Amino acid sequence: MAEKNAVSEKNNPLQEKLERVQKALARMGYGSRREIERLIGEQKIRINGQLAKLGDHVKAGDKINIGNRSAVISSEVSRIRVLIYNKPEGEICTQKDEEGRKTVFDSIGKLNQGRWISVGRLDINSSGLLLFTNYGELANHLMHPSSEIEREYAVRVNGDVTDDMIKRLLKGVELEDGLLKFDSITDSGGQGANHWYHVILKEGKNREVRRLWQSQDVRVSRLTRVRYANLSLPRTLKLGRKVELSLDEIKTLFEFIKLEWPVSRDEAAKQRSKKAKNLSIKNQIYGSKKKSKSAWPAAARKNKARQK
Repeated sequence: MAEKNAVSEKNNPLQEKLERVQKALARMGYGSRREIERLIGEQKIRINGQLAKLGDHVKAGDKINIGNRSAVISSEVSRIRVLIYNKPEGEICTQKDEEGRKTVFDSIGKLNQGRWISVGRLDINSSGLLLFTNYGELANHLMHPSSEIEREYAVRVNGDVTDDMIKRLLKGVELEDGLLKFDSITDSGGQGANHWYHVILKEGKNREVRRLWQSQDVRVSRLTRVRYANLSLPRTLKLGRKVELSLDEIKTLFEFIKLEWPVSRDEAAKQRSKKAKNLSIKNQIYGSKKKSKSAWPAAARKNKARQK
């Protein structure tokens, strides 16, 4: 990782002038492609005032209505970018705050092209690793419950924690929004009533870690996210600072979460052409072999069979 961006535009997806509406809205962070396609089927998306259809293409500047939300199609990013930000307590994870409180977006700054998308949230009293990307499909994949991406937190709790409590938290606790549980709880030590645990879960419901502990009458006094997927909070990264992933680190992240690396339209065309060429060569080779074998005189084939 490096403070300055090390991503090569040559190896990263290139800008395209036209793209399918579901792809454009997905990369802008308005949902996954399947979710956008479902909304199109439900006639909830309009392009420049007209109902969108599957297969419709959009370009930069087109106006989109998604239910009661509106958006303007931005130019496709020329490179995928990912930030790790060490969020301090006291910052909120919204674009703007009516009360004038500092937001995480104030700290990371704006992009010249596209916009930063927050991968999940941390509440105002929590700190630690917060991911940002300009590629909506990556953000959607990282956040969607079906992806089962691990999030790890360091938690300091106040109160007596029993073995039965741990068992209940691992088995699952029924709360107002369903059955919630930790996938792993590791004792990290501590003194007196304050004790540290590392917990892992695979979804990111609102204040889930705090609510699970509170269900056992245990109060969380400190909460820090230390890992998301394969990305850990760098020990040298101070609160309120950010670091940008290199191209290799971003590709490793894609591989780890099993998300296909996107390619430009030109690159996709080159790949299809290469596959077609290889298939043609194979057909010529195997076709000539079959032809050569069938061209043997029948007597020669019989003699060869007798010799065997």
